[in-house]
Amino acid sequence: MGHNKRTAIVTPSYSGDFERCKLLCESIDVNMLGEWSHYILVESGDMDLFRELDSSRRHIIDEREILPGWLRAFNDPFSGGKRRVWLSPFTPPLRGWHVQQLRTLGIGRLIDEDLILSVDSDVVLVRKFDPVLMWAGDTMRFYRRDNAITAGMEEHVGWCRRAARILKLEDISGPPPFHDYVNTLIGWRRETLNDMLDYIEKVNGTSWVRAIARRRNFSECIIYGRYVDEVLGGAGHRPDPRPLTHVLWGKTGDGETPVGLGDFIAGLNPGQVAIGIQSFIGHDINDIRRLLESNA
Repeated sequence: MGHNKRTAIVTPSYSGDFERCKLLCESIDVNMLGEWSHYILVESGDMDLFRELDSSRRHIIDEREILPGWLRAFNDPFSGGKRRVWLSPFTPPLRGWHVQQLRTLGIGRLIDEDLILSVDSDVVLVRKFDPVLMWAGDTMRFYRRDNAITAGMEEHVGWCRRAARILKLEDISGPPPFHDYVNTLIGWRRETLNDMLDYIEKVNGTSWVRAIARRRNFSECIIYGRYVDEVLGGAGHRPDPRPLTHVLWGKTGDGETPVGLGDFIAGLNPGQVAIGIQSFIGHDINDIRRLLESNA
């Protein structure tokens, strides 16, 4: 039953998101219930910075433990040293957001929890949440919006087509619409994730990192979603279109002041437990922390 399931919260991050990630950690410590551990996945050069977030339930993981030695981070010479680029003999140059996805996909082979909650750095947990609620017996709640990716959503359509190629589904994958599996706080079964990586290696005849990253156009959420639905036939998962997190875009309206932000949090839909930090652009991060404390 679900109450015996253990949860790994997984957050890939980097130095530019450190303050956001710190706020996420504070919100998890206040609001996450039940049995959980939090894994923050960063590149080697960011380990020292992130170590201050280490605790008995939070572990900072070097990407070198997850990714193959042939994929390496370098300063991007075209950015004046401000950006990083990951180079290898087998893939085009990758950006941080590509490699963050690869870390998330690979972490399952290092840990043994049952549920992976993939949570972006820019999420803030604003309500109490016990991940046991993700389970009904041995079936996990699985974020999916049916046929929500339409022909005009070019980037998303590209992700769906790329997932089909990685999973060798081209013969059965027609034109849009496609299901949407992308959100900033979603659940995966660790066992299913690891099985998916094994499957990708088997059907591509190469490592999962190489199979996924040899074209840069991919979404880890969509690869997992299509694997569950089209390779496994949905086994062990029950689709649910309701997102656990809500992103308030922009700086106008309710998001303009800390007071308005508090009203927005109070007005979240039933079942929503987190909001996206994008709405706080321009806000003082200490105001947000005070807001968290007042909602604790």
